[in-house]
Amino acid sequence: MFTHRWNVRRRLDVGDERGAVAVEFALIFPVLVLLLVGIIEYGSMFNAQLLVQGAAREGAREMAVTGDVGQAQAAALNVAVGLAPALSDADVTVSAACADGQDISVTVHYDKPFLTGMFGTTLPLEATATRQCFG
Repeated sequence: MFTHRWNVRRRLDVGDERGAVAVEFALIFPVLVLLLVGIIEYGSMFNAQLLVQGAAREGAREMAVTGDVGQAQAAALNVAVGLAPALSDADVTVSAACADGQDISVTVHYDKPFLTGMFGTTLPLEATATRQCFG
C-alpha cells in the first residue's frame, strides 16, 4: 500500500517537468539566435576588413612599382572584388606622387553595411599601407 502512493506521487512529478523544458527553451532560444547572428555579422566584418587591407596593400605596391595613381587605384579595386557594395575610386586615396626613395601611403576607406541591420546600418572600415617608391 505504501509503494502504491509513492508511484502515484512520482508520476505526478514527471508530468510537471515537461512544461518546464518548453519554457526554458523559449527563454534561451532568442539568446542563441542573437549569438548566432552576432557570429555571422562578425565573420562578415572580419572578411571585409581583410579585403580592405589587401586592397590597400596591393594599391601601395602598384604605386611603388609604377608611380601611377590610376594604376594603383585600379589594382586596389581589383583586389577587393568580394565587397558588396563594391569599392569606388573615391574610396582609394594615395598620399603623394612617387619619387625615388620616398614613402607613399595608400588608404582605403569602406563603409560596410551590416547583413541584418540588427547592430546598425554600416561600420566604417579603413586600412593604410605604406611602401617605398622604386623610382
